[in-house]
Amino acid sequence: MKQLFLLLLALGAPALALAQDMRQDTYCNPLNIDYTYMIYNSDKDISYRSGADPAVVRFRGEYYMFVTRSNGYWHSKDLLDWDFIAPKDWYPQGSNAPAAHNYKDSVLYVTGDPSGSMSILYSDNPKSGEWKATPAILHNLQDPDLFIDDDGKAYMFWGSSNVYPIRGMELDKNHRFLPKGEVKELFNLDMPRHGWERFGENHSDTVLGGYIEGPWLTKHNGKYYMQYGAPGTEFNVYADGVYVADHPMGPYTYQKHNPVSYKPGGYMNGAGHCSTVQGPGGEYWHFASMALSINVNWERRLCMFPAGFDKDGIMYVDTRFGDYPRYAPAVPGKKGQFRGWMLLSYRKPVTASTAKGEFGPDALTDERTKSFWLAEANDERQWVLIDLEKPARVCAVQVNYHDYRSNLYGRIPGLRHRYVIEGSSDGETWNILVDRRSSYKDTPNDYVELEVPTTPQKKEKEPETQHKQGPDSLKKTEPQHHEANRENAHVNNAQKAENKKEETETPVVDMRKKVMRKSYKVTGYRVQAFAGGNSRNDRLKAEQTGNQLKVHFPEQPVYVHFYSPRWICRMGNFRSLAEAQKMLGKVRSLGYRQACLVKGQITVQY
Repeated sequence: MKQLFLLLLALGAPALALAQDMRQDTYCNPLNIDYTYMIYNSDKDISYRSGADPAVVRFRGEYYMFVTRSNGYWHSKDLLDWDFIAPKDWYPQGSNAPAAHNYKDSVLYVTGDPSGSMSILYSDNPKSGEWKATPAILHNLQDPDLFIDDDGKAYMFWGSSNVYPIRGMELDKNHRFLPKGEVKELFNLDMPRHGWERFGENHSDTVLGGYIEGPWLTKHNGKYYMQYGAPGTEFNVYADGVYVADHPMGPYTYQKHNPVSYKPGGYMNGAGHCSTVQGPGGEYWHFASMALSINVNWERRLCMFPAGFDKDGIMYVDTRFGDYPRYAPAVPGKKGQFRGWMLLSYRKPVTASTAKGEFGPDALTDERTKSFWLAEANDERQWVLIDLEKPARVCAVQVNYHDYRSNLYGRIPGLRHRYVIEGSSDGETWNILVDRRSSYKDTPNDYVELEVPTTPQKKEKEPETQHKQGPDSLKKTEPQHHEANRENAHVNNAQKAENKKEETETPVVDMRKKVMRKSYKVTGYRVQAFAGGNSRNDRLKAEQTGNQLKVHFPEQPVYVHFYSPRWICRMGNFRSLAEAQKMLGKVRSLGYRQACLVKGQITVQY
């Protein structure tokens, strides 16, 4: 039976959730932005990147997203592609649970000082990164939400506590946003009646009280929808509820259908502490925080779900298939709809070049965000092979990276993720699906939609040269640098001259393809002694390596191949791992310190 293999060759520690990308009509949570490395726990040397508590607003037809302690903010024209803006005047530690409000497309207001005492910043050109501060300070605010109604009246709401409720007060917009009137308590948690507000993973802690936080007010058809997060950002059940009122200051009534944004299962959990914004065409989109919580509880990612209001005025957020591709906000007639593509890699067999400690490759396909594969080295020799076990149509690929003792803090200039993914229907002939070898983008949750959905096909073999032998089921393909032009498979005159020079230094071994009679294919191991690029020099090195191996191990078959885009040299057909490891030690003792084992189809005799 034919099978489909996916080969990922990466620089880092990714988790894979199953081309070269062009225009994308879909997106996939968690959102793929260049999250900032937090400094919040840097005094303990805990390095992690995070994004949480998104405040997303539309301003003059474009979008701005403000995220907790990110040392800046993001800009987008379509809610799909985001670019980071490093502001000139900003909170030195980054804003905390920020508030943002667009006042009639004339001024964009933002606030969120981590200290709880803050001025309201404003800008009429946020794309420039230039901001000014209102000459006044508001005190005792955590998780603020600034709202200016159509009549010009301004309000501030806030709350982040397991004791105190969501509160609000009116501000005087024409007098430096100073408080106007009394502080009013709006509502608090009601855990006996609202079970989803109970604390803990799966709401399992009935002793400790939950947290209520992150108010965000949305006005729709004359009604005011106050959204809030509960019961705790680190839990799989972190969600958003909503109360409804006829006035910004209430009284507020609990909406019967709650929580509105809830995602306790799937690859990455949680959908709380939100902002809701109208996207291209006027449809609503709900942005929220998801819990990663590996390095620390506050390690998070961002998500985006389609939202709206039904004919009865009930607010809803569609989190179904929340980890799967959906149509992007700018796709007419299909915005936010589930694309219909299902996960191909779940619990499929995985093989990797190396693994460190308990971080084995099986974690790549277990659909758990808190597990991950960690290679022994962060270099171009690392690969992972997923056997999808049957032919499949590949429409998109997502690669999620995890930070393991990264020792990075703040914004990192020049940070980039590079990898290549190839597909094969037989484990021998490979087609490139995604090529990120030359990427200069920081893509910790990279999502790539194939321009044309692909079912990798077995190709007819090309005429083989004297340098090719039996096919391998694995190949390693991840150089940081590679030459643009591939060399012809046949030796030209210049190469003949160089080969002649090599012949004076290395014994010549006949490496022409030989057919092993009465043989068959099984799964086993080969020792890979060399993997280079696609240049003439790499070809010569592969041949020279093969010659040297043949001299030292004349009883072992040696395979020198060009597997796009590189030349490789492998040796042996070992059915047991112990046998292969023994030979690997011998090869490394010859000076091939980068030699490794590859698992795949080998040739054995009856």
